[in-house]
Amino acid sequence: MKLYYSPGSCGLSPAIALREACLAFDLVKVDFATKTTVEGNYLDVNPKGFIPILVLDNGDLITEGAVILQWIADQNPGLNLLPAFGTQERYRALEWLNVIATDLAKGMSTMFQPFFDDAAKNRYAEGFLKGRFAFVEEHLSNNDYVLGNEFSAPDAYLYNVLNWPPRVGIDMSVYPAIERFMRRMEQRPSVQAARAAEGLPPR
Repeated sequence: MKLYYSPGSCGLSPAIALREACLAFDLVKVDFATKTTVEGNYLDVNPKGFIPILVLDNGDLITEGAVILQWIADQNPGLNLLPAFGTQERYRALEWLNVIATDLAKGMSTMFQPFFDDAAKNRYAEGFLKGRFAFVEEHLSNNDYVLGNEFSAPDAYLYNVLNWPPRVGIDMSVYPAIERFMRRMEQRPSVQAARAAEGLPPR
């Protein structure tokens, strides 16, 4: 398998989950500025131009981070990276994956866009993102991880996205439960290995 990524972006969460699921894979770095890799034009691999993308051993492609995480979890169900099919817990996990993908990841991506000036981004962060962070903070105040007391695939995604606010000047120290979650995640060997593989410095 091959996982296409760019350091610090959405490829970090599947890299964590693949390690948690004990699945072997190779990393292929994407240069976002030129849309190229060591293999050539990245758009030939994924016309969407986004990452991550997981290329399976049979050549099939899986795109969209939340979907890739589900596929990874289902390859080794005994590890409980997602609850069993058909259970209410499974649907709760999928709710969280969608919240993280839409409200948080897509919401945070606005802060990196060149189309808005700093004043507009600050208003957006205060008017929208602050409420999203408060929602996560309240949940993590009563839970060590997204689904309770045990790590699961949504935690990899949430950790990935919550690395972004400090990069755009958002002070996360006002969310102590989130900070505890981040420190807890960074004790996991899978997270440490994924960060090292991308060349990411300590947070």
